[in-house]
Amino acid sequence: MSSAITLAITGASGAPYAIRLLECLLAQQQQVHVLLSSAARVVFATELNWQLPASPQATAQALQEHFAVSAEQLQVYGKEQWFSPVASGSAAPKRMVVCPCSTGTLSAIANGASDNLIERAADVVIKERGQLILLPREMPLSAIHLENMLKLARLGVTIMPASPGFYHQPNSIDDLIDFVVARILDHLGLQQTIQPQWGYGQESS
Repeated sequence: MSSAITLAITGASGAPYAIRLLECLLAQQQQVHVLLSSAARVVFATELNWQLPASPQATAQALQEHFAVSAEQLQVYGKEQWFSPVASGSAAPKRMVVCPCSTGTLSAIANGASDNLIERAADVVIKERGQLILLPREMPLSAIHLENMLKLARLGVTIMPASPGFYHQPNSIDDLIDFVVARILDHLGLQQTIQPQWGYGQESS
């Protein structure tokens, strides 16, 4: 089993990004700690027609069955599960992605709120000088949002808006999703083949 990654999923639009990222991480034998906000469950039902169970244990089982992985590889924790590994600097993974990241969660992380496990896990990664990637999916952005992003960027957090490109001539929504997920995997230092890197394998004009 490779090193662990925390994947937090919040209530911003963009559940397809989260589920595709989770699929790719699991395919690479990453151990994934999944954190879901209450709003994320609503978005999953709206965007994916996927009604996730209310309890973390039942959600973990549903995801494990869906992706055909073991409980060792994929765990789900509740928003107040303070004794989970992600809540402590001595045990938390050094890499964390919030995908998608609501502006409310962005604000809470920027101000060190730590009122739930997602916010606490992000706070731990920042204080332990780990890698934190946030995917805000909001438009337009207010000065409040931009100030929070700047504050976090100055702390070393990667702000990666869910902004797919079009220069690869996408043929489907899945292609647009893969564009964003591939960039996340690149930043995590993981090999990916879902999108070619710029300048590689392209025909000369």
